[in-house]
Amino acid sequence: MLDILYEDNHIIVVKKPFNVPTQPDSSSDVSLYDMVKEYIKEKYNKPGNVYVGMLHRLDRPTGGIIMFAKTSKAAERLSKDIQDRKVEKRYLAVLSGVPKSKIGHLENYLKKDEKTNTVKLATLSEEGSKLAVLDYRVLEENEKYSLVDINLSTGRSHQIRVQMSANKTPVFADFKYGKGVKDVNLALFAYKLQFTHPTTKKLMTFIVEPPLDDIPWKFFSVQKHIN
Repeated sequence: MLDILYEDNHIIVVKKPFNVPTQPDSSSDVSLYDMVKEYIKEKYNKPGNVYVGMLHRLDRPTGGIIMFAKTSKAAERLSKDIQDRKVEKRYLAVLSGVPKSKIGHLENYLKKDEKTNTVKLATLSEEGSKLAVLDYRVLEENEKYSLVDINLSTGRSHQIRVQMSANKTPVFADFKYGKGVKDVNLALFAYKLQFTHPTTKKLMTFIVEPPLDDIPWKFFSVQKHIN
């Protein structure tokens, strides 16, 4: 069942569940992209192939806000805004440990291994490496963990998870780049998306809370930081 935050003739903004792929992958599991496509097809009784524009992605284990375009013109304009870093994408994460710097700016070159679906730090000269940029701020901390707000400037695959792991503070319950925790979702959530509407030019802002009663979110006063 799609959790729709906003919809008009040009865009649809939804809340992605944890552990659902954003787009079709080798697992053959139903993706969020497939769900949106099917929803539009059924709601508007559209025959044939339905257009849905992929604008940005969330890693499979990550939950939170994601937007799709319903027309090619909207997709073109929003994709350019994302490329020009005019779209604000903010995340909440619970990290294992506390960063040495409470406010930080991270820039790394990352390279993805498609065979293993993993990403590693790379150098500028390495073929296929891409610049990854983010800013973070520690909101709360305790003896073991920290709640951080992350402003993502680039949208590289696994970016936050790899950069935070390289910073010696991996995202809590990250099986791939940290230490997994059984029956606990990755503590990474896309809680805010802000952009200019492609046709009305109105500033659109969406904020959604992570699952506040779940581990590890319940260890922190999340609401007071985002509302």
